[in-house]
Amino acid sequence: MNKAFVFGKFMPFHKGHEAMINFALSACDFLTVLICCSDQEPLPAAIRQSWLEDTFRHIPHIEIRTYEYDEQLLPNTSETSVTISAIWAEQFKQFFPDYNIVVTAEPYGDLVAEFMGIRHIPFNLKKDLYPVSATHIRTNLFNNWAYLPDSVKASLVTKVVLLGTESTGKTTLTAKLAEHFKAGAVMEAARDIVADSNNFGLPDLYLIANAHAENIRRMATGHSPLLIIDTDIYITLSYGEYAFGETLQIDAATWQANKADLYLYLNNDVPYVQDGTRLSEAERNLLDQSHRRILDKYQVPYTEIMGNWEERFAQSVALVKQLLQQKMNSWCSKEKHW
Repeated sequence: MNKAFVFGKFMPFHKGHEAMINFALSACDFLTVLICCSDQEPLPAAIRQSWLEDTFRHIPHIEIRTYEYDEQLLPNTSETSVTISAIWAEQFKQFFPDYNIVVTAEPYGDLVAEFMGIRHIPFNLKKDLYPVSATHIRTNLFNNWAYLPDSVKASLVTKVVLLGTESTGKTTLTAKLAEHFKAGAVMEAARDIVADSNNFGLPDLYLIANAHAENIRRMATGHSPLLIIDTDIYITLSYGEYAFGETLQIDAATWQANKADLYLYLNNDVPYVQDGTRLSEAERNLLDQSHRRILDKYQVPYTEIMGNWEERFAQSVALVKQLLQQKMNSWCSKEKHW
């Protein structure tokens, strides 16, 4: 029986890694993927493990393991070094005493295999099949988004939610921001389920909550690492309390899908437009108060957007850019550990 292992940091896991693992699966009867996680790295081992387990969940002859180690005891580097290869080979001997194959995409694979007394099967050493690296992805997520499997995209996507009462421009602003940033957009699910804000029932709110969460999950693995979302679960909860005096029972998966990085609340300081399906202006303003109470109740931090349509767009663009820069700065500050 041929037993092989693959090892790496997978920060993040990308399609080049996926191709190497698929190649390794074709070369053995059983494969272990070892995720090596330093105590100095910010990305939790559990998240990395979930990415691989989700991607290979239908493969019976593979296991995903994590190894959390101390950098003072084991070196964290990808350089090809005889000394470093020897150190790690000794560690791998303890994990894989009866394995006879190691698969890597690096020249040091020959050294590790030699020290272990097993066979090295190299995969695409030129790295021309998937010209990407985890470093490139961390440096420019937008340009390299297509190289990420769906399981990773769902974890790394940045979500921006537009909130507010009726006739405050959420739908228009969602579309404009998505176009400006070349981002994905999730439009309000209620429009497809409830034709008139004056005529709906409690079951409709559950349909809206489920449909909207599913739309977010679907778009989170789309073409862009930025997702602009028109309305979310807090607004649906507000309608439940405002119209029926009921607190909707929301499942954990729906909460998770709706969790966002930035909440922008559109003030109702713009002209009210009645399109024949909306609440009266007075009720619309009462609903605004309900929305704010719900956000306070659930301790949702939001930034208020005010002014005319052009000012709202400019404020929103600036805040989204600031968020993206903060995320990039956070990644870069940790780069020495990745």
